[in-house]
Amino acid sequence: MTTGMENCAKPLFTFGIIADIQYADIDDGFNFKRSRKRYYRNSLRLLHNAQKRWTADTVKPRFILQLGDIIDGFNKRHDASERALETVMKEFDSSPVEVHHVWGNHEFYNFSRDTLMRSVLNSTTDSEAGGGHLSSCEIYAYHFSPAPKYRFVVLDAYDVSLLGREESSLKYQQAIAILKAHNDNEDLNHPPAPVGMEQRFVKFNGGFSQDQLDWLEGVLSLADNKLERVTIVSHLPIHPSSTEPICLAWNYDALLSILQAHKSVVCFMAGHDHDGGYHRDDSGVHYLTLEGVIETPPDSDAFGTVSVYEDRMFLKGYGRMSDRILMYP
Repeated sequence: MTTGMENCAKPLFTFGIIADIQYADIDDGFNFKRSRKRYYRNSLRLLHNAQKRWTADTVKPRFILQLGDIIDGFNKRHDASERALETVMKEFDSSPVEVHHVWGNHEFYNFSRDTLMRSVLNSTTDSEAGGGHLSSCEIYAYHFSPAPKYRFVVLDAYDVSLLGREESSLKYQQAIAILKAHNDNEDLNHPPAPVGMEQRFVKFNGGFSQDQLDWLEGVLSLADNKLERVTIVSHLPIHPSSTEPICLAWNYDALLSILQAHKSVVCFMAGHDHDGGYHRDDSGVHYLTLEGVIETPPDSDAFGTVSVYEDRMFLKGYGRMSDRILMYP
């Protein structure tokens, strides 16, 4: 999209970004539809490439955003979930930079919500995130400020979901009611329609509870008052023009209405759709879906470094991730 931006004035700070690593120590395979190849072992090498680049950068990233699906669900059936996570975290630990982890569907294929809350994938214990988490221990959502006037919010896109929730829980019951109202397939991972927005009502997606939406509203209202610039991250995309419909959060529209009502919001970043996507809405907010590592061929890459300036962010993409200038609204 652009070149030469990395040679501009020194940024206020930078951060690394990567999505859908889905590592597993198994041979290459295919996606659910068997239409795309997945490179399970190679994903670790591509993470290594990203870490090597971030370490070599003149301006070192202040943190890394890992947008979910860090290991693949196949690990569970091979009783290798813990081992696979340790392998990937060892690669992340090669850099002293804090990593902020988002939870995706593959986190819940491998671990219960309680286990995740006690694991290395719970970033609310990071120093920058201290005190910024949603008080409900059932919801994995928090915010942090890496620099004055800048705030990042991590959302829990599987708050209302069949994944990670006990069948006896209220949120599981809410999720099954939502799915059954839109999807009458026996296999709820199969979309209810071949095209269109109804495709999003599948088991591998989820939604945001009213408690989480109310909490976000409060965080953004404070950010408005402080004249902060806010970037929000989630595993699931929320703008229909930034992804395929089958990858959208169930109640994406409720979240969109909140974001578009707050002048502090500048960007929303997500994973899940391995092809990536981008849209800028009428209010100037950027919706960026990052290309997934798992479907990136061995001769390419899929990660980026975002440089934050007073009037914009610049994404320097590597491999199949595009460069983008993200001007503030």
